[in-house]
Amino acid sequence: MENFNNDNQIQIELTEEIAQGTYSNLAIISHSSSEFVIDFVRIVPGIPKAKVKSRIILTPEHAKRLLLALRDNIDKFEKMNGTISVNNENPGFLPPIGGMGQA
Repeated sequence: MENFNNDNQIQIELTEEIAQGTYSNLAIISHSSSEFVIDFVRIVPGIPKAKVKSRIILTPEHAKRLLLALRDNIDKFEKMNGTISVNNENPGFLPPIGGMGQA
């Protein structure tokens, strides 16, 4: 829930259920001319079927802000902890898939 106080600061409420988080090891990204959709999936070894655990829908502007914020945070993380190694054989993120439909 968002509330604006007298200082125009956003107060963000984090429920206990949401604070637990949802583990994902695959994200599928698709987009239309007006939105980006990110489906977060959990793949379990030996189980051929995987379910979407969470879906986030963003405007293109917010998707770009997310990209920049992730880049900034990854840079800060790597400065403190060293370079993150990425296995390109199983990237965990699929490239954007267009053709979601026109909005």
